[in-house]
Order: sequence, then C-alpha cells, then structure tokens
Amino acid sequence: MKEIVIAAPRGFCAGVDRAISIVERALEVFGVPLYVHHEIVHNKYVVESLRAKGVIFVDSIDEIPHDQTVIFSAHGVSPAVTKAAKEKNLKILDATCPLVTKVHIEARRYARDGYQIVLIGHKDHIEARGTYGEAPDQITIVETLDDIEALEFTKDVKLAYITQTTLSVRDTRGLIERLKERFPQIEGPNSSDICYATTNRQEAVSVIAPNTDVMFVIGSKNSSNSNRLKEIAEAQGTKAYLIDNADDLKAEYFANGIEKIGLTAGASAPEILVRKVTERLRNEFGFNSIKEVRLKNEDVTFKLPTELKGP
Repeated sequence: MKEIVIAAPRGFCAGVDRAISIVERALEVFGVPLYVHHEIVHNKYVVESLRAKGVIFVDSIDEIPHDQTVIFSAHGVSPAVTKAAKEKNLKILDATCPLVTKVHIEARRYARDGYQIVLIGHKDHIEARGTYGEAPDQITIVETLDDIEALEFTKDVKLAYITQTTLSVRDTRGLIERLKERFPQIEGPNSSDICYATTNRQEAVSVIAPNTDVMFVIGSKNSSNSNRLKEIAEAQGTKAYLIDNADDLKAEYFANGIEKIGLTAGASAPEILVRKVTERLRNEFGFNSIKEVRLKNEDVTFKLPTELKGP
C-alpha cells in the first residue's frame, strides 16, 4: 500500500505564528494602508494571502510615505532601517522573531566590548543582513569552510562568533569547529543561536527520510530553513523536492515504483498547504495510507506587542 509519512513537528514555528498574527491584528487595529518591510515570512502563500487583504510589502523604507504604519518582518532589520523609519515618522511594529533578536543583542554586546565578530550565515539572506547591520565595521559573514580559511585575524584579536538562526545544525557544527581550530581564542554565545524549531524539524527529517523513497518539503525557494530540510533529506540518501504547494507535484516524481513518501513543511509554511498536498497525493496519486511520526511536542509561544493586545 502506498503510504505518506508526515513529520511532526512541522510548519509554523512560534516566531512565524507571532509575525503573521501581528500583521493580521494590525489590519484590524490600524486598517490599510499597512506596510511590511520585506516579506513578513518567506512563504509565497502567506505573502499573497496578506497582500490580498491590502498589505503592501516593500524592500525599502523609501517606498513608504511619511506618517504610515510599518511592520518589520520576522527576520529582523538593521539599525539603519529603524533610523530611516523614525526619520519618516512611521509607526513601527516589530515582528522580529525573539530568537533573531537574541542574536542582534549578542552582536551589539560583542561589538560594544571590542570584539571582531564572525557571523555564520548566508550573505544574501535578509536575517544575516539585518544582524550584520548592527556592527558592519566589526562583523564578517562566513558561509563555507573556504570563507573561514580566508579569515586573517591574528591570535591577539578579541574574536567571537554568532550564527543565523535558520541554518543546519550539522553544517554549523563543522564551521564552528573549524573556527575554534584556527582561532583558539574565539568565544561564542552561551546557548546555540540555531532556532529550536529549526532543530526539531531537521531532526524529524533525519529520522523519516532514510525510511522513505522520496521526501517532499513544503516551503518557498527563498526560505532558508526549508532549503536546509531538503538538504538534510538528501544527505540521508533520499531524493527530495522543495515544493510551494500541491500544484508543484509532478507525475514524474512518482515513477520507478515509489511506495512511501515523506512529507514535512518549513517553519514558514502553513498547515493548509500540508492538507492540500496530502489530499492530492491521496486522490490523484493513490497514497491512501497516512501516518504521522512525531518526535517532539512544541509549546513555545511569543507575545504580541503591547499596542496590539486585545482588551
């Protein structure tokens, strides 16, 4: 019998849930126009749903008229973006994930104490750019071992590392180990910067993928954590596909006797997409047996900003 094995935890994390709730609540309280700096989360379905309600997504504060309301996305922003918003007298609602805020605080602390900072992250990712903006003269972003080999810090330099929250635990571990080998004096945060939800979803894929013929990860192409889930499945020797929604399923994916499918969703992908993918797998491709494999329960929640709390 053809079977779907659905990973749990999957989908929305507490930071994403909070960010989307901030936008939806702000629509109720302030109405439109409502501006969001960058995509609130990296998911096409979520962004298009909010755009249909009148939300305007912008890449620059310059695109927002004076005296409007702006929401900073879950990925965080640099101090320069906050300064630009204040100069235009914008009402700011900060939807930055608290776990990203933790990394910003670490960057500011290390910078204040005179450290050079190595930020492990993707140089073109909005989260890494926001963190980098906390101390651009003291932060160097590295993505690969080659980047670390190119660093030229001397042994007497005060040095610290921080990481982007949505990276692969496995890849980050190797980079941190090499940093410590090259620079024994390097310091790190008291606790890992990798998001708990990122870790939980990666562990679930690591367990499920080896026992499936193919793994589907629901998430948008610009979602860092979704891409890491695909890579982890592939590292287990399982063919994996990153799909935005049920329409992305292709008959060719099920050739050569595919009998067992693994299914998960990135931290910015809503559960409705999981249901729609499951329905199509069942109705069109004959995967009638559905089993959920749950590794952990998540009960983390983050509060909304005071000005958006109900009576």
